[in-house]
Amino acid sequence: MYVNSEGIVFRQIKAAGGRRMLLIFTRKYGKISAGSNLSEKGRSKAALALRPFTYGQYEFFKNRDYYNLNSGETRKSFFRIGEDLDKYFTASMALEITEKALGEEFPQPKIFDLLLDFLTALELREQKHETLLLAYEIKLLNLLGTAPEVSRCACCSGKDNLNWFSVKDGGIICDKCKELKQDKLIFKAEFDIVEVVSFFVKNPMRNFSKIALDEGIARKLQAIVRDYMAYHLDISQLKSDGVLEGNF
Repeated sequence: MYVNSEGIVFRQIKAAGGRRMLLIFTRKYGKISAGSNLSEKGRSKAALALRPFTYGQYEFFKNRDYYNLNSGETRKSFFRIGEDLDKYFTASMALEITEKALGEEFPQPKIFDLLLDFLTALELREQKHETLLLAYEIKLLNLLGTAPEVSRCACCSGKDNLNWFSVKDGGIICDKCKELKQDKLIFKAEFDIVEVVSFFVKNPMRNFSKIALDEGIARKLQAIVRDYMAYHLDISQLKSDGVLEGNF
C-alpha cells in the first residue's frame, strides 16, 4: 500500500548496500522508521529531503510492519540552521527531546505543527536561542498533558505563599507543603516562574522572535525543565545537553 504525508526528518543512518534508515516525524502517521534506496548526494529536492531538520512531502510503501521511503520532496530545508553551530545544537536538542517524547506510529499533529513553528522561528532568530528552546519544551509538555501546575499548589491546591517548585509533585507548591517534604527535586522559586511558564504556554512560537529571558533565569529554568522531563517523561542523558550547557 502506498501512503504519503508531510514529515520532518529526525535523523538518518547509512546501511549496507547504499540503503539508508530514516527516522521521520510525519503528520499523518507519527514517528516512523523507514528504509530507502534514495541517494543523499547532490542538491536535488529528493536529496535534500533526506537530511535532518528538513520539512518535506514523502511517499512510502507500507506493509504490515515496515515502511519504505520511495520519494521525497523538500518543502523547507532550514539550511540557515546548519550554518550556525548554536542554532544547529539547539535544533538538535529539540529534535532529540521530541523523538524521545513520541511513541511509534502515534499521530501528534499539534506537536508536528509546534516543531515546524520552532524550526521556522529558530532559523530567523539571531541570538539567545535558549529562550526559544525553553518555550518549545514547555509548550511540548503542555501538548503531552504533562505541563507543570502553576496556578495553585500542586499538593494542597492553595493559592498563597507559592514559593517552591516541586518536580515530583508536578508544579508549584506552598511554604506549608514544602515543610512536610525532604526532597532534592524542590527548587526555590527565585523568579516569577508562574508568569514565565504561563506566558510560554499561552503564546504562539512566533511571539518569541525577539523575546529573551535574563541569562540567569534561563539557566535556572532550564535546570528545572531538564529534571522535570527526566522524572515525568523519562527523558534524560541527552546527547546535545553537554554542548548546549556552555551557551546558557
